[in-house]
Amino acid sequence: YQRRVRASFFLVRFRSNWSFISAIMIKFLIVQNRQGKVRLSKWYVPYEDDEKRKLANEIHRLIGGRETRFTNWVEFRTHKIVYRRYAGLFFCLCVDTDDNELACLESIHLFVEVLDGFFKSVCELDLVFHFHKVYTILDEVFMAGEMVETSKDTLKARIGELTQLEVI
Repeated sequence: YQRRVRASFFLVRFRSNWSFISAIMIKFLIVQNRQGKVRLSKWYVPYEDDEKRKLANEIHRLIGGRETRFTNWVEFRTHKIVYRRYAGLFFCLCVDTDDNELACLESIHLFVEVLDGFFKSVCELDLVFHFHKVYTILDEVFMAGEMVETSKDTLKARIGELTQLEVI
């Protein structure tokens, strides 16, 4: 048989039929700067506000001091944190321990590429001053903790339509 990875889904080809194995379930997404200040967060699992602050601080302490020679994922409590650093920002996803890390890294990269295409080289200030646009783009990529769309061109077309409608 043959294996293929498409975005966040793992499909196994069994004699020309594709079988669904599992999907990546994102618990939360956090974007932090180097100082640990949360610039963007989306929670797909309910947490109390105190617990959210505690999680953000723990994650920053965990990944902020890691050297670049280590992997971009780390075990965290009963989950796994998959992160990627772009300039001065850490994009972090919390997923189950058995989810594919490389698919998570690709989904982070897709999100950043779409942001780059919209803001023409995204920076921390874009996340701060245009947060409503960033959340709209985030909802186009991730919905209910799963990836909705994996095509960058389709995402850009949808965002272009929303911009024409002056939604964002």
